[in-house]
Amino acid sequence: MKIVQIYEAKTHLSKLIEAVEKGSEKEIIIARHGCPVARLVGLEEPISSENRIGVAKGIFSVPPEIDGENEQIAVLFQEPGQE
Repeated sequence: MKIVQIYEAKTHLSKLIEAVEKGSEKEIIIARHGCPVARLVGLEEPISSENRIGVAKGIFSVPPEIDGENEQIAVLFQEPGQE
């Protein structure tokens, strides 16, 4: 377990995260004036973001007439007197 002061943690945050991520440090304690205040640890199961885009693919279909009223909707967003 490594202990670092806040200034060092701010200065070398990316290196500290890399050490935890690679496993060379199991946890890093961040201290203020020598007193531990926070713990930097790696996630046991990294959060996957591979399914973020297209998660609804195949669940519903967009009707062909979806753009049919675009002009009417655009008028609603115009300032009064600007037609």
